[in-house]
Amino acid sequence: WPSISLGIDIIVNQETPPDLDQVSTPSLLDSVVSLGTHDSCFHISEIGTTFDFKPGTMIYLAGKVLTHSVPKWGKAHSISSKERKGSLGGS
Repeated sequence: WPSISLGIDIIVNQETPPDLDQVSTPSLLDSVVSLGTHDSCFHISEIGTTFDFKPGTMIYLAGKVLTHSVPKWGKAHSISSKERKGSLGGS
């Protein structure tokens, strides 16, 4: 069956080292969602920018093109979900 997602990663209570997606294609966007009780940030290396990544934040980016990470934060709890968009085809 057709799908708009290539995969979903769930990351709980851990920093995310700098990452470039291996599965996605450069023209597709990843959606990253932050949930929990933390106060962290989301870093994109190529543009040297750090965004607030508080609970409820959604970020869309070309994960195959932009190196992204979430550095360590305080003691609060965090859940992040990253969905890689695309199509697996099918009928």
